[in-house]
Amino acid sequence: MTAHDGYLIGLIGSGIGPSLSPALHEREAAELGLRYLYRRLDLAATGRGPGACVEVLAAARLAGYDGLNITHPCKQLVIPHLDELSADAAALGAVNTIDLSGGRAVGHNTDWSGFSRAFTLGLPEAAIERVVVLGAGGAGAAVAHALLTLGANRIELFDRVAERSHELAAKLSNHFGAGRVVAGRLGGDGALATAPTAGQPFGEADGLAAALAVADGLVHATPTGMSAHPGLPLSVELLRPQCWVAEVVYRPLQTPLLAAARARGCRVLDGGRMAVFQAAESFRLFTGAEPDPDRMSRHFQDLIGAESHA
Repeated sequence: MTAHDGYLIGLIGSGIGPSLSPALHEREAAELGLRYLYRRLDLAATGRGPGACVEVLAAARLAGYDGLNITHPCKQLVIPHLDELSADAAALGAVNTIDLSGGRAVGHNTDWSGFSRAFTLGLPEAAIERVVVLGAGGAGAAVAHALLTLGANRIELFDRVAERSHELAAKLSNHFGAGRVVAGRLGGDGALATAPTAGQPFGEADGLAAALAVADGLVHATPTGMSAHPGLPLSVELLRPQCWVAEVVYRPLQTPLLAAARARGCRVLDGGRMAVFQAAESFRLFTGAEPDPDRMSRHFQDLIGAESHA
């Protein structure tokens, strides 16, 4: 399709079969009278690894796609293969939206603005003096960027790959100023140690306990808790009632982490609002039309509700 007769959009990622993005985008397009086809380009469905996202991106460009959303685990892998980055995407080092109009591939990041709006509405007046972010990939970069933009004084990053948290901390410090973001200190003596392996929760041995003991809030930004990656990302005993807990995962909307946090008396924010607001901004970038976030939120709730009664 072209901008004259409609829009062809895709989602590149792994294990994205349950994604609500296609239905969410297509419903909003229908409300605005636009022809809009949104397809999943799932690496897992073809048995391909994360690196195959580069081939899928090239194929989508050849096929005439107007835009792409990018999700785990491809938000950083696609960057070297784009023609240009927005200022936000460059600062974050992560892309979740690619505009393919005009024959160029321009990377954007709507995750950070989506989280910022979701946080402001979902956890009004929540303290953000000190925040722990669990996960230093594309989603972790976005939420840390959002929190720093909102005025967080100190972000402490933890990741299963220690080097990744240090790299992101350095990048964000260059953008926001030294001292406002640091990599979590792994190991009891503060030296780099082996982080938990995939599927195992973070715990006291990697320094997370000390960070959460003084944190105002925790944002979880790893795939753990998704339908394809069940489980808890940390020991629930580390959660204090005074600490709010936010998720970026929205499938399921109520993750084991949120259930555990509620049970311990924490204020919580699910990943639904972020999903809606990042989708609305991506939609605007793809079409130039102004979506209605409130209407998209109602569509999202309808879709979640339909699934729960299926």
